[in-house]
Amino acid sequence: MSLDAVTAGLKEKIGEDCGLGAILKFDFGDEGHIVLDATQVPNVISNDDIEAQCTMALSLENFMLMAEGKLDGTMAFMSGKLKIQGDMGIAMKLGPLLA
Repeated sequence: MSLDAVTAGLKEKIGEDCGLGAILKFDFGDEGHIVLDATQVPNVISNDDIEAQCTMALSLENFMLMAEGKLDGTMAFMSGKLKIQGDMGIAMKLGPLLA
């Protein structure tokens, strides 16, 4: 799946106000970035590489597995498939939003 398709899917899933109140970045390495700016309503989702309060580094494939419920976020973190930089609390709030 392409980064554009994943970005569009996340926009649909998150809606206008996810209630996160923070800037979260998904870093897919060479495949690009998705940034969720939930500090404003409507939330803004882009592929810009900007500073975020929390950055989640993982492969696009593992992101898709997590979004589909086939990979648990905690297990991905513990096994090194997911790395979190910044405010871990923001990452913890994300799970229910994607469920």
